[in-house]
Amino acid sequence: MACLLRRVSVAVFFLAFWGFALGDRLLVVPQDGSHWLSMRDIAERLGEKGHEIVVVVPEVNLLLQESKYYTRKIHPVPYDQEELAARYRSFGKHHLFPRWLVTAPMVEYSNNMIVINMYFTNCQSLLRHADTLRFLRETKFDALFTDPALPCGVILAEYLSLPSIYLFRGFPCTLENTFTRTPSPLSYVPRYYTQFSDRMTFLQRVGNFLVSYLENILLYLLYSKYEDLAGELLGRQVHLPALYRKASIWLLRYDFVFEYPRPIMPNTVLIGGSSCKKQGALSQVSGWLSFRWQHVFLGRRGSDVFCLPSSMWLRGGLPEEERTG
Repeated sequence: MACLLRRVSVAVFFLAFWGFALGDRLLVVPQDGSHWLSMRDIAERLGEKGHEIVVVVPEVNLLLQESKYYTRKIHPVPYDQEELAARYRSFGKHHLFPRWLVTAPMVEYSNNMIVINMYFTNCQSLLRHADTLRFLRETKFDALFTDPALPCGVILAEYLSLPSIYLFRGFPCTLENTFTRTPSPLSYVPRYYTQFSDRMTFLQRVGNFLVSYLENILLYLLYSKYEDLAGELLGRQVHLPALYRKASIWLLRYDFVFEYPRPIMPNTVLIGGSSCKKQGALSQVSGWLSFRWQHVFLGRRGSDVFCLPSSMWLRGGLPEEERTG
């Protein structure tokens, strides 16, 4: 009887705290623009399930709008909406210019810096805004969810001592391999801008090797300013790749259906379909099929979709592997 009472007491204790265990507090540090679209879907889904979601947002932004599924924490920035729009117009205009293979990396870098410099100003404003940092410390979040394209969220996770989850498509020159120490054999994994495949000639492998050295230069150009900013916030010298390596989970928005297969680390998860629109009914196709045939077999071979009357399928008009697949 005493044992039964102890079990009941334990059950009542856990039920009393059941409501507190249903939802965790998640801090979201997004990247404005198209990067936010995939992250927004995940944040809203988590908010819908009962988690408390707080999104850190600059007061001047492009797509970081309000939602009933999360709360925005707005911080000031030293630029206005007009400057934001002008930078994005310039970025979009130059992004479509034709490029020569040799100069493509430098042209891409110069064009990206139009908005990257503005994002650095945004990050600088956030990490130096005492009221916002105080709010983030006192809220006691359970984890931080960020787009690591630029390291503001990475630095903030270190400052708040939070486990971090990264959602990303890929760095320029596959820097995610450098940050995670993922094996990336140059004889088989083509680098960005080379237009090589996973089957390279000897000269192509030499070229791939030389291009890989440019990644260190790109890493310095993109992130050296952030190391100084992180050192200012954390009060110590900071090596940015070391901060990136502290990520708990990397969620990469691609799949080997469209990418060359390569090694990945155990804390890396491929979620290439996360940005796809939910499947709906094909009303026009189904209406046409019901009009043409009463019974139709719809199949696919490679990238081709075909349809046949079910009578042909039953008579053996298709190969055995097609009928059983």
